[in-house]
Amino acid sequence: MQANEIRELSLDEIDEELERTREELFNLRFRASYEELENPSLMRELRRNVARFMTIRAEVAAGADDE
Repeated sequence: MQANEIRELSLDEIDEELERTREELFNLRFRASYEELENPSLMRELRRNVARFMTIRAEVAAGADDE
């Protein structure tokens, strides 16, 4: 998911997507421990998405405090 798409979401939607992405990453790591992944670069993409969600969530929360 791109940063501009994430910025269009509400704080609750960001939290939901963050949780879903973390669960997906956990499941992928678990699967990688006992079998070879079809697309190993997906783990990298999910980690980056988690970072994007957390960064934008912090930006939104800080912006809400300023008002």
